[in-house]
Amino acid sequence: MLDNHAKLVKVIAASDGIVGRKKLQKIIYILKKLGLPFEEKYTFYFYGPYSEELSLRIEEITNLGFVTEIKEQKSNYYQYRYQVTDQGQDFLEHSNADVPLVESIVRDMKEQSSRFLELVATMLYFDHLPKDEIEQKVQEVKKKSNYTSEDIVEAWSFIGKINLK
Repeated sequence: MLDNHAKLVKVIAASDGIVGRKKLQKIIYILKKLGLPFEEKYTFYFYGPYSEELSLRIEEITNLGFVTEIKEQKSNYYQYRYQVTDQGQDFLEHSNADVPLVESIVRDMKEQSSRFLELVATMLYFDHLPKDEIEQKVQEVKKKSNYTSEDIVEAWSFIGKINLK
């Protein structure tokens, strides 16, 4: 019971906290695409792959006191900071949830911008297509994001790097 909650808490703990709802969504999606056992369903939304289930689970682990969600005011927007609490650490110690988590991958993703992770997640969302069609699809569905060819090359490189770990 609560295995899916524990998996999410483990990711936040492994990253030593995550700043941004969008970033957290993309990190979990990318981990799922790498074959980690996350069960949330995703649909394509404004900022790429999005899971309503994941949003609800984040709210639940916050309400259970396993994670804190701190709303921070930035110049013209708010961002959310997620940290595992002592109660969350205790929960993990008693959890049987298995997440073969490679901490370095999570930390690599944490260091990236939300915009970049959105690009990577979008590319992975269309991974059933040939590479050139993926790039075409990204330019089509993320037109307003103005991703450059350099951004796409960097994203392919990042995908290769995290797939090799």
